[in-house]
Amino acid sequence: MSARQRNPSLAAATPGLIGSARALMARDLRLLWRRRGDALQPALFALLVVVLFALALGGEKQALSKVSGGVLWLSALLAGLLALDTLFRGDAEDGSLEQWMLAPVPLGWLVAVRTFMHWATTALPLLVATPFLGELLYLPREQLPVLLASLALGTPLLSLLGAVVAALTVGMRRSGILVALLALPLYVPVLVFGAGSVARSAQGLDPLGALLLLAAGLVVALLLAPLAAAAAIRIALN
Repeated sequence: MSARQRNPSLAAATPGLIGSARALMARDLRLLWRRRGDALQPALFALLVVVLFALALGGEKQALSKVSGGVLWLSALLAGLLALDTLFRGDAEDGSLEQWMLAPVPLGWLVAVRTFMHWATTALPLLVATPFLGELLYLPREQLPVLLASLALGTPLLSLLGAVVAALTVGMRRSGILVALLALPLYVPVLVFGAGSVARSAQGLDPLGALLLLAAGLVVALLLAPLAAAAAIRIALN
């Protein structure tokens, strides 16, 4: 008989999956509010990328409309990469990761919750701002639904892949460049299929195949990435 079965009060006091997720999300939101200036950096960086592309191409409508889907996808990828090194860094420095390993819930579950919060605070604002950024790049209106669908499927996949890389390097100091070098090869297929779906839509072709590949990759990453990241954290901290 387990300790929780012998002591009902202990079982009631021990947080379950939902309770631990709520506690971790509430903590992350409090920390985000205290550093709300830093929270705006990914969105501002994406806006800067869009503006620089527009200036580099001379602001010509025809030139911008042809590359607008790829530019928006690239800006979302780089914005997520900018915040990737901080995914587990603060928890490693203040000892929270050791507490995660001792928690009565699976470490992979806590990693999944933290990855969701990373996506919600970096990629979700970009999804909301995509129609506005698309107007800056003269994105054809008929391509906007495909772009939003590809970003909705692709950006969580980027966060999950990035979580594995961040977990592998969590025990290293000043690993920002290393994180980018390790993550970019994993990000390239997602970028190809994401931007490729928008390009196929612009050519009058069916973008469903690329979107289905992104969805399949997202399902596989949801199942495997938190477990791989949890194993990497245990290795890094032992």
